[in-house]
Amino acid sequence: QVQLVESGGGLVQAGGSLRLACAASRRTFAMGWFRQAPGKEREFVAAVRWSSGRTNIADSVKGRFTISRDNAKNTIYLQMNSLKPEDTAVYYCAADNSPLRLIISTHSGDYDYWGQGTQVTVSS
Repeated sequence: QVQLVESGGGLVQAGGSLRLACAASRRTFAMGWFRQAPGKEREFVAAVRWSSGRTNIADSVKGRFTISRDNAKNTIYLQMNSLKPEDTAVYYCAADNSPLRLIISTHSGDYDYWGQGTQVTVSS
């Protein structure tokens, strides 16, 4: 089992920034962030592979969001800049525990553990 604890959500004006953090009880193959807005499906945002630091970032946030990891703290971060109202969603941290996976998956079904979610609201 892996426990994931998220922090850092909140309310921000458009153009502002927020940083989310997710602390894991242990490392897995990769960890990342998904988000789900009301009435919409959960979508991939970004993920990072623990061993190499390689990242995968959704086109919708590329250039505005960055993902990073702190190996010593078993924690990943999502730095969100130039936020837009359409970024409003519940953001979920997720961990992929499949050591044989060759890519950083963007599919929620490939992630084995999930955090409780943190609300991000961007006002216009």
